[in-house]
Amino acid sequence: MSSITLALSKGRIFEETLPLLAAAGIVPTDNPESSRKLIIGTNRPDVRLVIVRATDTPTYVQYGAADLGIAGKDVLLEHGGAGLYQPLDLNIARCRLCVAAPKGFDYAAATRPGGRIRIATKYIDSAKAHFAGKGMHVDLIKLYGSMELAPLVGLADAIVDLVSTGGTLRANNLEEVEEIMDISSRLIVNQASLKLKRDLIQPVLEAFAGAVKP
Repeated sequence: MSSITLALSKGRIFEETLPLLAAAGIVPTDNPESSRKLIIGTNRPDVRLVIVRATDTPTYVQYGAADLGIAGKDVLLEHGGAGLYQPLDLNIARCRLCVAAPKGFDYAAATRPGGRIRIATKYIDSAKAHFAGKGMHVDLIKLYGSMELAPLVGLADAIVDLVSTGGTLRANNLEEVEEIMDISSRLIVNQASLKLKRDLIQPVLEAFAGAVKP
């Protein structure tokens, strides 16, 4: 029997996807937060979930290891989106991609055309495109976590990172100085799977579309 695999990451995306899954009649049999299983069954024998790192979701879908996935716009921009159909913005896991700097830092002066700034981020491509659009040079330092530390110890002038409430920035004496873009999570589909398994995938797409909150 033909089946479909949906790639999800733990945490906020998984939790906010549950109502969408329910709308499609899909209920996971385990909670990834309490289970060590990486492949999770559902109440439907033709649907399973695979739990992956958020940044790996597009890769699993691109190469067909998963037929569908849910990934943030930030992750998709860094991945490039090759081989992926992106039919739906699910309006979940919403946040902002921002530039943040220590309080008192003269960001306006540092970002004048022809200026130069050192930025720590894991969103290298998005940061590069943003600052190139300002006509300035930027030295990008790739980090994978604890971005807020970089300007505090002199590693970078500022950071580019996701911001939700801004609480972590405030706790580390940083402030948001520029918003780059709004971020939300999208449904992504392997293009070959959409053709070969349309009978299974299309009802899921329609159920998700009907359940998305504006």
